[in-house]
Amino acid sequence: MNQHNVLADWLRLHFAYLTFAQVQAVLAHFSDLCQAFGAHPDEWAQIGIKPKQLQALFNPDEAAIEQALRWAETDNQHIIACCDEAYPELLRETDDAPILLYARGQLDLLKAPQLAVVGSRHASRQGALIAEDFAAHLSAVGLCITSGLAHGIDAAAHRGGLKGQGSTLAVVGTGLDRIYPAANQALAREISERGLMVSEYALGTRPLAHHFPRRNRIISGLATGCLVVEAALKSGSLITARQAMEQGREVFAIPGSINNSLAKGCHQLIKQGAKLVETAEDILEELSPLVNFTWQAEQGAPLTRNADSAGLPTHPLLALMGFDAISLDELAVLSKLPASEIQVQMMLLELDGVIEALPGGRWRRLA
Repeated sequence: MNQHNVLADWLRLHFAYLTFAQVQAVLAHFSDLCQAFGAHPDEWAQIGIKPKQLQALFNPDEAAIEQALRWAETDNQHIIACCDEAYPELLRETDDAPILLYARGQLDLLKAPQLAVVGSRHASRQGALIAEDFAAHLSAVGLCITSGLAHGIDAAAHRGGLKGQGSTLAVVGTGLDRIYPAANQALAREISERGLMVSEYALGTRPLAHHFPRRNRIISGLATGCLVVEAALKSGSLITARQAMEQGREVFAIPGSINNSLAKGCHQLIKQGAKLVETAEDILEELSPLVNFTWQAEQGAPLTRNADSAGLPTHPLLALMGFDAISLDELAVLSKLPASEIQVQMMLLELDGVIEALPGGRWRRLA
C-alpha cells in the first residue's frame, strides 16, 4: 500500500474525529488500516466507535481528503500521523494526543528540545520585553520556543525564538490555511519560513473559541518545560501550565508586583510548585539534564533588563523609580524637581523605551 493511500486512510480517521485511544483500539483489533476499512462497520462498533463516527468513516468526505493530500504535496507542508517516525515522542505519551498534525516549515523542530512560553494576550510592555528576551536567550543556546501565536506574550516569545538557532514553533487553533489573529500574519509567515507552524485542525477550520484551550495541551505536550511570563488568575495560560504539570513537565513562572493583576496567576503557580525564575539560566539549570542540547550560555550572566547592562542611558529619575507605577506627585516629592521638568524628562525616557506611561498620569519603569 503506497504512502498516499496510507495517509488517505489516516485522514478518514481524522475527519471522523477518532480520539487517540480509539485509534489505538482500532490498531490493536485489526492488523492494519487496510484490513480495518475492509471490515464491516459492526466490527468497528464492537471496539467502541460511535455511530456518527462510523457514518463519517464509511461515507468519507472525499473532497476534504483530496484537498489535504494535495496540500501535503507542497514543499515544507506535511501531515504527520501519530504512528509516523516524525511524530514527537513527548506528545505521543500525553493523554488525548492528536492523531494527526498538520505542519508547515522546518519539520525537524517537532523533535527538537522545546520550552513552551505562554502568558497574557493583554501583556504589559514590560512583560512582552521579558518574554522576548528570555526566548531569544534560550533559543540562542538551542531550545526551540513553543507558543500559540496569540497577541501579547505568545507573539513576543515567537519573535525572540526567531532570533536564535533554536527557532520557534507555533501551535494554532485554526487550519494552517488560516491565520488568527490577522495582525500576526507577517509573524506567521516568518515562522513558516524559519520555524514551524503546527495544527491538529483540518484545513479551513475557523478560529472557534473552544479550539484554543484544546490546542494548549499540544503546546505543553511538545515541550520539556513551560514558562509563564504574565497571567491573570483566570488566564488561559494557567490551563497550559496546569496541563504541563499533569504531563510531568517542568513549570516556571516569573514573579511580579503584588499590585499587578497580570502577576497574580504566576504567583498562584509558584504557590502550587512552579519554580520562580529571574533569569534564563534558572531555566537552563533545570532543563539541561533533561534534554539533549548544549548549553553554551555564559555562566552566571543573568538575563535581566537594567539601564546599564542594556546599554540604555542612565537617568536620575530612573533611580527613584521601581517597577511599580509611580505618579507625578510622588516623583516631585522624591526628586525635588518642578512638575513641568519631570514631565519633559519622562516624555524623553518614554521615547527611549525605558519607561511606559500608564493611565492616571503615572509611569512604570521597563528597563
